[in-house]
Amino acid sequence: MAVALAAASAVFALTGPATASLKTQLDRALAAPGISSSNTGAIVFDLSGSSFVYSRNTGLPLKPASNEKLPVSVTALMDLGPTFKIPTDVLGEGALQPNGVWQGRLVLKGYGDPALTSLKLRRLARAVVDAGIRRVTGAIVGDETYFDKVRVGPGWKPSFYKEECPPLSALIVDRGHVGRAISSSPALAAALKFKKKLQALGVAVPGRAKLGKADPGAVQIGRVRSPYVSTLVQRLNRQSDNFYAEMLLKKLGAERRGSGTTAAGIQVVRNELRDRGVTMTGLVLADGSGLSSYDRLTARAVAELLISAFSDSTIGTAFVSSLPLAGVNGTLKDRMTRPPAYRNVRAKTGTTDVASALSGYVRTRYVFAILMNGSPIPWWNARTAQDRFAQVLAAQ
Repeated sequence: MAVALAAASAVFALTGPATASLKTQLDRALAAPGISSSNTGAIVFDLSGSSFVYSRNTGLPLKPASNEKLPVSVTALMDLGPTFKIPTDVLGEGALQPNGVWQGRLVLKGYGDPALTSLKLRRLARAVVDAGIRRVTGAIVGDETYFDKVRVGPGWKPSFYKEECPPLSALIVDRGHVGRAISSSPALAAALKFKKKLQALGVAVPGRAKLGKADPGAVQIGRVRSPYVSTLVQRLNRQSDNFYAEMLLKKLGAERRGSGTTAAGIQVVRNELRDRGVTMTGLVLADGSGLSSYDRLTARAVAELLISAFSDSTIGTAFVSSLPLAGVNGTLKDRMTRPPAYRNVRAKTGTTDVASALSGYVRTRYVFAILMNGSPIPWWNARTAQDRFAQVLAAQ
């Protein structure tokens, strides 16, 4: 894949601009009130001809908004695998007595499943009952130590906490919701919910719920797993889910570098981009969601990543299908609802108050990336321009 990208880069350097008609159409499509051409990066690669056919400020580092999720998605699919499932365990510390009493404590240990629900906790509680346990003498412990305890990403506005993303934790159930509120201690909230699930199934639990860490010798009593990573990535991209992006980023750090931190996850992502031959100049990866004010991508890097992922037999199908389909689902459900782009464009959106982006595929013909910045960005005008751009490509 790196060789293919290098060849494509050579073509990009040697060929002239696109045919005047296509270039003119794309230039006109991007023109919109309040959108600065000098703060817009755009690029188009023709997969059928293996050549770049349009470019504007392709190496300009720009805030990517949720296009930041694209590197995380590709890396999660590649490094964890499309069929990988994230576990959550209930562990026992102590011993089961003949009368059904567990002499000791139970530990609910999380490994970073963003899709963990109360229904899954009930299954874990059922596993405890099936093991013959009718009473627990010790505490119910929530173990979130697989990740660090930093609840937000670097460079986030304070208002993003809980409003744009639940608190990050290796053990979090129902996205941290407790009633109508979101808990600031998601692992403790999970332990409390698990205790209630046990009690609802007739297990006596006089001890309290608390935070802690499982002993190395704890025995597994039950395990549930997340949906496939491919399904998590689909949710991440179609709904532009900030929480899933940040959780998968920390999961990458924990799995590949032994550290469940954002910084460790970023290093895994950067290594994946380098392995794919993506041009790293100007790139600043700070978080997984694109909420960070520090994030910077270039249109060229995004396009190179998309080209590489498309041609990858291991993850290509899962990645491309994870992107919203124009006029049909996700964040493109209400965009490009008419032909020729309708149902022919799959792309990742991105919107903050200072950035707007759209990058993806037009059928199997074109790869495109558009990054727009402003202070603030007139998001409606930006989306209109991006949709026009995709419509032009879909008409070719």
